[in-house]
Amino acid sequence: MSWFKRVEKGIVTPTEEKKETPDGLWYKCPECKTVATMAEHKRLLYTCAKCNHHDRIDSDEYFEILFDNNQFVELDAELSSADPLHFVDTKAYPQRVAATQKQTGLRDAVRTAHGHLNGLGLVVACMDFKFIGGSMGSVVGEKIARAIDYARQNRLPFLMISKSGGARMMEAGYSLMQMAKTSAKLALLSEAGLPYISMLTDPTTGGVTASFAMLGDFNIAEPGALIGFAGPRVIKETIGKDLPKDFQSAEFVLEHGFLDFIVDRKELKQQLTDLLLLLRPAEVSAAAEATAPRTKQRV
Repeated sequence: MSWFKRVEKGIVTPTEEKKETPDGLWYKCPECKTVATMAEHKRLLYTCAKCNHHDRIDSDEYFEILFDNNQFVELDAELSSADPLHFVDTKAYPQRVAATQKQTGLRDAVRTAHGHLNGLGLVVACMDFKFIGGSMGSVVGEKIARAIDYARQNRLPFLMISKSGGARMMEAGYSLMQMAKTSAKLALLSEAGLPYISMLTDPTTGGVTASFAMLGDFNIAEPGALIGFAGPRVIKETIGKDLPKDFQSAEFVLEHGFLDFIVDRKELKQQLTDLLLLLRPAEVSAAAEATAPRTKQRV
């Protein structure tokens, strides 16, 4: 019964004739396991077409989504961490920073820029989790503080996109002081009457949650984002009780009054536009009038 016997054993296709699917063409949702092309995944702004799971994305993608035609001017792009404590764990801190910079192409865990969102001027600070877990060191605090100063000087609203594991342990007290510095700068922004929108993405934890991430005129989040101070395991061990279902999810936090609303990434740009129009109608109306096409008046 040759039907059930392999006539030729082994793989006989020559190596040079083998065809393999190139990496990066397909996306598999980690939640529902749906497979889609990367082109379709990008078209949906890195969300799942079936279950709407929001993938983690970085500052490059957020800037492309928010800024008109992806046109923006980056602020303080060359700032880089020093080593005030001469910290060493498995490697010296300067070596870790240099290796991460080479691997990610980033200078630190936050990028700041100004541009236009549907024609409205906006300053954006966006954190990158892939740079040492989005940890908040002295450079992160300084860049956010300078971005706030730029917003104040140019009378622009400020958007903070948080994505962080918390304070950077390699800088100890220097890192923790960024909580106070950024909070003080935001108080000055508020005194100037300029809007501050804080957007929390997955994950937003630790000292970032305990400072600038929760100080917005509006605190918003993406669906399913992990938001909290300490991790759920630490909390469970501390209180000795099981935690509620979906504890520290954006939906849980919204239900308990710590968020104003949750926004789908595909609707983010339009909802931010509507919010900015709501927060500063007089300035926007004046700008719209100045840029409106002129028509000839009859005598």
